[in-house]
Amino acid sequence: MLDRVTEMVTDVMTSNGLDVEDFISVIFTATSDLVAEFPAYAARQLGFGEVPLICARELEIEGSMPRVVRMMAHVETDLPRSEITHVYLHGAAALRSDLTRVRAVPDAGE
Repeated sequence: MLDRVTEMVTDVMTSNGLDVEDFISVIFTATSDLVAEFPAYAARQLGFGEVPLICARELEIEGSMPRVVRMMAHVETDLPRSEITHVYLHGAAALRSDLTRVRAVPDAGE
């Protein structure tokens, strides 16, 4: 879980040109089948020690996707909303195909 949350947070930062100092606060949610660790712990390991973080549980709706962690970050940026990159990794891209941008994936040789 920590590896995947770290991947998500760093991808959000890289995709939007953000540093830890740009974050005002972050809300993480996780589905009820994820109980190994708090998602915020991964952010703390990335240097988010002074950023308010909170974890919450996703609603348990019949047929919803299992094993999902979401992140809603409040940030300071000069980017207009239309240029914000929303990150959906792995199977979670199906959750919001309208916001997911297809990115080239480097092959194993790169």
